[in-house]
Amino acid sequence: MAETIFSVCGALAMVGWAGLVLLPHVAIVRDTIARLVIPCLIAVVYAYLMINNIGNGPADGGFGSLAEVKALFSVDEALLAGWIHYLAFDLFVGAWEVRDARDKGVPHLLVIPCLLATLMAGPAGLLLYIAIRSGYQAFSQRGAETV
Repeated sequence: MAETIFSVCGALAMVGWAGLVLLPHVAIVRDTIARLVIPCLIAVVYAYLMINNIGNGPADGGFGSLAEVKALFSVDEALLAGWIHYLAFDLFVGAWEVRDARDKGVPHLLVIPCLLATLMAGPAGLLLYIAIRSGYQAFSQRGAETV
């Protein structure tokens, strides 16, 4: 069952990422499917795993130290829930990047590397997007001032 959940949630997330990369100008993909529908479906699975596994973790598991977190993730269902957490949040952040770039006039070709980085390394991808957006805006403003 855990492998099936892993595969289905991963496939759903990849549909969302593909939509953000390939169809950023299609509002229903950008604003509804990748931003809300898929992350919420994955979040439902996450909630299910969390509710059904409360108290099933090791006695030494918790959030007070790295060793306690490691103990929590020694349980397959907790590890799966942690992975699903990443899938949902990273996709939500990627959808925000695409919408924000559109609103700020950042070309989508500059956003694609950020999306790939967000998919693979969450916060680092967000940082890359913010840096590219800031650089693009500064470059654009400087160009507008010289005209």
